[in-house]
Amino acid sequence: MAPQEIKDPREEVIQAWYIDGSDEDQRLPHHRQPKEFVSLDQLAELGVLSWRLDADNHETDEELKKIREERGYSYMDICEVCPEKLPNYEEMIKNFFKEHLHSDEEIRYCLAGSGYFDLRDQDDVWIRVWVKQGGMIVFPAGIYHRFTLDSDNYIKAMRLFVGSPIWTPYYRPHDHLQARKAYLEALGRKGAAGRARDAAA
Repeated sequence: MAPQEIKDPREEVIQAWYIDGSDEDQRLPHHRQPKEFVSLDQLAELGVLSWRLDADNHETDEELKKIREERGYSYMDICEVCPEKLPNYEEMIKNFFKEHLHSDEEIRYCLAGSGYFDLRDQDDVWIRVWVKQGGMIVFPAGIYHRFTLDSDNYIKAMRLFVGSPIWTPYYRPHDHLQARKAYLEALGRKGAAGRARDAAA
């Protein structure tokens, strides 16, 4: 009997797929037909880091502490996004869903609930990343992305930052920014490495 394939525990709290072009409710999954899933390894090639952590014990979690120390995440706060807790909810959700980038990493750790983080792949195609309780993701500076709740309408997330937080969104197009240029250059280097590996295989 073949040994059972070891599943990456992150896949239980972070899933990703290519989305359709429908303008229907942004909080729906928007799977393509047939469904096209994206692996966590593919996300890593785009510079997206991910972990599965113990959200119920985040205050004492040694793994979270280690990540924060290694990556210099000195700032932390917790926010809840839902109609009852977020002032100007409808307007804020529309703003979160406008395509933008930041000049620094975006770090989000889902402590409860769930939500969709959409990002562009190297061909400028949207990937939807569904993050649930225990999932932590890091988007690199310079990547175009957006956020929306899913149909449960609730997420409680920890936001982490290196130094003082700068939440400035640069709405597309902002390709002239240094963060965007550096991201594309890093993406090109990764792509070239992958092509070299394929050629050697």
